[in-house]
Amino acid sequence: MNRRKKYFYYALIVTITSITLLATGSFLLTVALDDKKTIPFGTLITWAGMISLPLTIYWGIKELRKPTIRLNKILAVCLKIIIILGILWVPISFLLAGNLSFSFSGKELFQGGQVAMRLFWYLSYGIGIGSILILSMYWISLLFKKK
Repeated sequence: MNRRKKYFYYALIVTITSITLLATGSFLLTVALDDKKTIPFGTLITWAGMISLPLTIYWGIKELRKPTIRLNKILAVCLKIIIILGILWVPISFLLAGNLSFSFSGKELFQGGQVAMRLFWYLSYGIGIGSILILSMYWISLLFKKK
C-alpha cells in the first residue's frame, strides 16, 4: 500500500471516529486533559475531526491534489484553505473564546462574547460544510465531464 492510501485511510478512520464520538455525545468528550480541568478531551477530538475531514477528501481524490482543469484548481485551492483553517481551528477558537473549552458568555466584550461566539460557529460549521460542498461540487462536475 502506498503512502497516499495510508494517509487517506488514517484520515478516514480519524474522521469517522471523531464524528461518531461527537454524534453519540460520548463521555470521552468531557474527560479533562489537565489537572485544572480546563481542557476537555472533546476539544482534541473535534480538532482532529476538523483536520481529518478535509484531509480525507484531499488524499482521496487525486484531481484535488494535482488538478488539471480550472474548476478543480479552484476547488483544490478552497480545500487547502479549509485544511489550513482546520489546523488553525484551536488557536483561532481560543482567541475568540479566551479558553480551551470554548465556552462563551453574554459579555459585551469581544473575546468570550456573543459576536465571538457567532464567529466561532461560522468557523466550525464552515470547515465541515465547506469540505462537503467541495466534495459535492467535484462529484457534480464529474456528471458533466466530457468524454
